[in-house]
Amino acid sequence: MTGTTPGTGTPLRVGLIGYGLAGSVFHAPLIAATGGLALDAVVTSNPERQEQARAEFPDVRLAATADELWARAGELDLIVIASPNKTHVPLATAALEAGLPVVVDKPVAGTAAEARELAALAEERGLLLSVFQNRRWDNDFLTLRKLLTEGGLGDVWRFESRFERWRPNLKGGWRESGDPAEIGGLLYDLGSHVVDQALVLFGPAACVYAESDVRRPGARSDDDTFIALTHTSGVRSHLYVSATTSQLGPRFRVLGSRAGYVKYGLDPQEAALREGGRPGPGWGVEPESLWGRAGAGESPLTGGGTPVPTVPGDYPAYYTAIEKALREGGPNPVTAHEAAAALDVLEAARRSAREGVTVTL
Repeated sequence: MTGTTPGTGTPLRVGLIGYGLAGSVFHAPLIAATGGLALDAVVTSNPERQEQARAEFPDVRLAATADELWARAGELDLIVIASPNKTHVPLATAALEAGLPVVVDKPVAGTAAEARELAALAEERGLLLSVFQNRRWDNDFLTLRKLLTEGGLGDVWRFESRFERWRPNLKGGWRESGDPAEIGGLLYDLGSHVVDQALVLFGPAACVYAESDVRRPGARSDDDTFIALTHTSGVRSHLYVSATTSQLGPRFRVLGSRAGYVKYGLDPQEAALREGGRPGPGWGVEPESLWGRAGAGESPLTGGGTPVPTVPGDYPAYYTAIEKALREGGPNPVTAHEAAAALDVLEAARRSAREGVTVTL
């Protein structure tokens, strides 16, 4: 990357924009836990969130607006954008134009075209632009990647991925708004994760079919969505995201020519971060009772198949990679072009659900 970064012994100074769920639960703790990074500034206009940030990180500088960061861009080495979705593109643009590398929470933009425009701007300026797709470092995803590398499942025919919750009551806020400008709803929220994972595992999608519903009384955005992908590799992915699932299915069900793999339960890292846990010894490890099972012709619910030790989840690996990318020119862990490919699928899914058609990419 172009530009000047501090020497090896000096931490890279990070400005974090937004201190809601994403900023306070995910980004701030992970930045603070990463050797070579220092949380220098937090932008939030909310007095309660300012107090929270000061209590959790006493040395952090507070700002009410992002403009205060641009005014002293020379004092920072990285901007992390964890603000509402509709602000991602304008804030990332401003940061890049101020000469600062950027990490943007997903979705990086509302459209693939906007994501590619941001990527072009970053490339023009010679700056890092990365997208926080943290669930590439979920324990189940890392375990499945290991299984696929080892070849024990044979040729994968079908990949089922579920990110389901039982939240029958609305929380309110922009995520549940029906205003398209907010880029809310589960398709762009949890859908960003399951689509990204499917593309990483099985390659580009050739066609997309989707069903999207608004189930809860008073809801204005999708809260129950199904996406079917046919990959150019021939694998079919069936992806479910829902806030209205009264009985949760397996997180992963992967069917191959030799064996299948079934895994229940969510990666423990988000819950640990919400409860104030911080990365350290034993981070991301789950009990043996939650391990998935692999086998053929057997039901994991009745003890069939062989337990597969779950690889520990590793969200800290994302910011470790960011630090190495800035300091040593290492690879960008998640590029904007990869995020744009996922947005191609999300846009196709939205059209498919609206028009009742299968969309060819």
